[in-house]
Amino acid sequence: METKMWKTDEQSIKEAAQSILNGEVVAFPTETVYGLGADATNEHAIAKIFQAKGRPADNPLIVHVDAPSQIGRYVQEIPEAAQKLIDHFMPGPFTIILKNNKEITPLVTAGLDSVGIRIPNHPIARAFIQATGKPIAAPSANLSGKPSPTKANHVLEDLKGKISGVIEGGATGVGLESTVVDATGEIPIILRPGNVTLEDIKKIVPSARMNNAIQKQDNQPKSPGMKYNHYEPDAPLYVVHGDSDFFQKQIDLYRKKHYKVGVLASDSLMDELDADQLFPCGENDKEIAAKLYDGLRYFNHTNVDLILAEAFSTDGVGQAIMNRLSKAASDHLYQTK
Repeated sequence: METKMWKTDEQSIKEAAQSILNGEVVAFPTETVYGLGADATNEHAIAKIFQAKGRPADNPLIVHVDAPSQIGRYVQEIPEAAQKLIDHFMPGPFTIILKNNKEITPLVTAGLDSVGIRIPNHPIARAFIQATGKPIAAPSANLSGKPSPTKANHVLEDLKGKISGVIEGGATGVGLESTVVDATGEIPIILRPGNVTLEDIKKIVPSARMNNAIQKQDNQPKSPGMKYNHYEPDAPLYVVHGDSDFFQKQIDLYRKKHYKVGVLASDSLMDELDADQLFPCGENDKEIAAKLYDGLRYFNHTNVDLILAEAFSTDGVGQAIMNRLSKAASDHLYQTK
């Protein structure tokens, strides 16, 4: 299959939208990562997403719409707490899970009685969804288990020849997938951390909490990112918990064993380290989140035998960063006192 590259002009977006209406899958930019979209009401088209990604069928997809007014078309009801969250965080890097009304094909929801819905805060994504006139189911546009794509070339690395095309929208801004909140019960529960933090959500709905089982990998997942390995680079990744001296000792230990070592860390820590390949990913949590997946993919194009990554603070967006790093990691290395 030829994979087309569409620009972001009106005619190109119309062509990409027509591909959706023809039952094909199209990668498109959002403010979080690139999504791999298909008509959420077309079972045959949705099956192509799972086939292209190699995605397990019990891993539900998020449905993307272009306006809050459309959410009611696909859910049974919108509870009061859910409406507050919608009003405050949508459009944006935020997904809300509600009881579905069966308008969406069961392949999207993995047979669950709930559906995750998001409104991207990205002009190209919104224009594309609007041009299709359809709800668009879209996981990240990568092979299942690999780092999510934050650039169009990341999509092509994984899916060229497997999908109909990609809308080239440049680098995404947030860099991590949306926060997912289950609002089907009385208390909203975060199932996947993201750029919208627990602290942000509690300001709107004080009873909201984090899912205690967020790291477990049993049972059928209610949200993407809750089960299966994710975000893994080609080389083994170890997360290093300790100071710069401890970090350098780990680098030196592996180099003595003739390993080529790559390091992913904040700018300030990077200045204190010496390794074979370095990827500085910024200093604050917003910068690190935006560069994280690009960094993991960077090492796929080097000759490193393993990657050592800094264990970042779990404050704010740092919780989402460490959630992704932990899912990508083969192991953690801890400094002992």
